Amino acid sequence: MTVAIDRATGKRRGDRVPRPGLGRRLKQSYRKYWYAYAMITPVVLVLGVLVLYPLAYGFYLTLTDADSLNTARTIGVNEIEATYKFVGFDNYADILWGETSYDRFWSHFLWTIVWTAACVALHYSIGLGLALLLNQKLRGRTVYRLLLVLPWAVPTFVTVFGWRFMLADSGIINTALDALHLPSPQWLEDTFWQRFAAIMVNTWCGVPFMMVSLLGGLQSIDATLYEAAEMDGATPWQRFRYVTLPGLRSVSSTVVLLGVIWTFNQFAIIFLLFGNTAPDAQILVTWAYQLGFGQQPREFAESAAYGILLLAILIVFTSFYRRWLNRNDQQLAI
Repeated sequence: MTVAIDRATGKRRGDRVPRPGLGRRLKQSYRKYWYAYAMITPVVLVLGVLVLYPLAYGFYLTLTDADSLNTARTIGVNEIEATYKFVGFDNYADILWGETSYDRFWSHFLWTIVWTAACVALHYSIGLGLALLLNQKLRGRTVYRLLLVLPWAVPTFVTVFGWRFMLADSGIINTALDALHLPSPQWLEDTFWQRFAAIMVNTWCGVPFMMVSLLGGLQSIDATLYEAAEMDGATPWQRFRYVTLPGLRSVSSTVVLLGVIWTFNQFAIIFLLFGNTAPDAQILVTWAYQLGFGQQPREFAESAAYGILLLAILIVFTSFYRRWLNRNDQQLAI
């Protein structure tokens, strides 16, 4: 039997070349891409200080019974040491299955789901309708775009305070309803109308983003597809269903995911609109803030546990959402 020898290396052809060790590979990678590592190092440090460390410390707090009475604090010239202790996963068990779990977690969780679904559905449907309108050749289309983007350009706290003044008992909305001899709801006092007002204000703030994103998606669809569909006798609804919606699939999946994440954690609108005066209209993120900073004693450990649960819920949702999208893409490809 003859064995072929590689003249360049002196080794038998077909022999496996030993793979370098991990340390050597890292060293070679650093030598080759040292500038890339130098560029991302500041970002990694900033993320570590602003994100990773608070997240790790917050998770540690969830394993304790820390509150405002047993943490380290200074009163005058006296420094009081921390006396909280390790309790394991008792905080999570109490939140999810404790005697008051429904009033403190599950009721707010259900309302958060309803709030998120309603807001994202309104954001997408209204945003898509406005995007379809602005995609047409209209006179003054640029002016309409600027006016419709205005709610997104105005700072959120300015928008919410403006709505709060308008929704007050003597505000412009109830004044107009009284002038029309219509009932004037208690927007900021009654639970139902508080929730309705929260969805309305968040819809006002969130529609422009959806509109701009979907308008960009509409302009990227090949116009010849519409021409071919029209020549085949497709109705406007059929062109919308079989050309527009599939063409917006990639954009829609992204903006809906972002909308769910942002709305699920939308702290500013609920907090600025109601403060701590609407316990039944609080979503999970604002309820966590109330537990940690809006009452006495301040429940730091329980508030941190809510934060970790919020993160876990969003990670699970995102994983299933992306898996569902990939499965549908595969079915469409087949």
